Amino acid sequence: MMMTIALLLSLACGPSTPPLTPAQLQESSRVLVVINESSPESVEIGNYYSDKRKVPKENIVKIQTGTSNNISIPEYGAQIEKPIREGIDKCGHHIDFIVLTKGVPIRLQDDGGCSVDAVLAGFRLPFGTMEKPSQEAIKKVVSPYFGKDEPFDSDKFKGLYLVTRLDGPSVADAKRLVDNSLNAKPDKGPFFFDQAGNRNDSGYGALNKTLSAASEGLSKKGFQSALETTDAFVAPPEPLMGYCSWGSNDARFDPDTYHKLKFKPGAIAETFVSTSGRSFAKLKDGQSQVTDLIGQGVTGVKGYVSEPFTFALARPEILFDRYTKGYNLAESFYMASLVLKWKDVVIGDPLCRPYKH
Repeated sequence: MMMTIALLLSLACGPSTPPLTPAQLQESSRVLVVINESSPESVEIGNYYSDKRKVPKENIVKIQTGTSNNISIPEYGAQIEKPIREGIDKCGHHIDFIVLTKGVPIRLQDDGGCSVDAVLAGFRLPFGTMEKPSQEAIKKVVSPYFGKDEPFDSDKFKGLYLVTRLDGPSVADAKRLVDNSLNAKPDKGPFFFDQAGNRNDSGYGALNKTLSAASEGLSKKGFQSALETTDAFVAPPEPLMGYCSWGSNDARFDPDTYHKLKFKPGAIAETFVSTSGRSFAKLKDGQSQVTDLIGQGVTGVKGYVSEPFTFALARPEILFDRYTKGYNLAESFYMASLVLKWKDVVIGDPLCRPYKH
């Protein structure tokens, strides 16, 4: 009977995670957690994360807004940005990271709009969103943290916060992002990069080569990394520590193969897919979604709420280099991403840091 009770308590509380170190507790004070009280899912996930990470109560901001994917710009300003701004200003802690939760809208205006997360990350920066991409327009929204190789500090990169989201196909999947983060270990791999045979021309070709650069860089540092150079779309049989591919943009993409991908706690991923983060519910039609990878156990992944164009995709040679150098999940994705206030959404616990030295 005692074993049965213990098992039930374990299931009710979720998987066991190691106790936080004093350094981890200090890092938790740098996080602002946003809970949408209009969404029971947001409340449950936000409370779960705050409890697991021991986030100070004054760092929890409760908002009331709609729960659909899209939100109007005026509603975003009044119901999301304003209370978050006020929460940062009065919490009494130095905030570097903002964590949104499932149930907070993901996109401004309509299905072609910018990401709530990306706009929020730069809400104090002196530039607006891009109307239409052009060389001059892109220059105006370049992230001051892109390509850096240093820890993030919102005081140094004034006006910028690193925003991530705990989301996925279900509440359980979003909670698993947290558990995976806390249980992550500095495994040497495997990392897997899948080039596409139909992506070798113009800008696509340059991006295809970044997969080779990422894999080569990891191998040189002693990590186990493989590069798929044939036309095949492949899912390695073993759980991965890192992954990047063209997803459904690969001419040989196979959904069944995509759904066979498995991940270790702490694993991160990117897919070069325009609308990979258009919804975190599983959809039957359209391009491949990162929400599937969340359901399959990935700990961190980047998606796009609408067409971002190739310039906005995370550079894998930066992403995986920084992550394995010991930077946290949020720092790694943001250092690898060129622009702000655009279409990007980063999924995962920002403090996940398995390779900390």
